[in-house]
Amino acid sequence: MFKPKAFLQVLAILAVLSLSNPLLRAQSPELPSGAVQQKVASSCTECHDARIIVQQRLSETAWGKEVDKMIRWGAVVDPADRGAFIEYLSANFPPDKAPEAMPRALAAKRR
Repeated sequence: MFKPKAFLQVLAILAVLSLSNPLLRAQSPELPSGAVQQKVASSCTECHDARIIVQQRLSETAWGKEVDKMIRWGAVVDPADRGAFIEYLSANFPPDKAPEAMPRALAAKRR
């Protein structure tokens, strides 16, 4: 007999175990220090890993478009901080800087 409550409990346990298993997820990289580092980390990593940020290499104009797009998609950024976000991102991840080397997840390496 199928028991929906027991099934949901098993799914919840599996979800917790998979999130806590380092073999199934790589550690999110730390953003560079700066005046708005914590605000950027908080706003951006609500929806995605910091890895997406540190791999980007954009101009100040492109970072502005990216920040505006993320705000339209729901990122919580105080309007007073918008310029500081763009300045921080374009200073740390400009087009002329080599991309960060990202290690592959351990699970992917075992194939």
